[in-house]
Amino acid sequence: MSEIVTPLVFQLGAGGVGGFVVGYAIKKIAKLIVVLIGLLLLGLIYLSSQGILEVNYSRLFDAIEGWLGGAGQAVGWLTPIIAHLPFAGSFMVGFFLGFKMG
Repeated sequence: MSEIVTPLVFQLGAGGVGGFVVGYAIKKIAKLIVVLIGLLLLGLIYLSSQGILEVNYSRLFDAIEGWLGGAGQAVGWLTPIIAHLPFAGSFMVGFFLGFKMG
């Protein structure tokens, strides 16, 4: 019985801690990216209002939507994780806890 329980407990613990760290880091990085994009847009708006730069905002927002739309296709990494369910379950719980706390 011990040879079954010990690896399972290790997988659950490692998955939970790993998921928490990854979720926390992803949320912090996402916040930084949003702030940088906001500062860039503010800079473009300021330069445009001063007549220094002319910005085609419809094309800019279309490009941003295209970049963000591609992010939804990045879930292909989830399939191999699901193959290892105990680790994956605790990883996802840890990930969401880390994402929430970040």
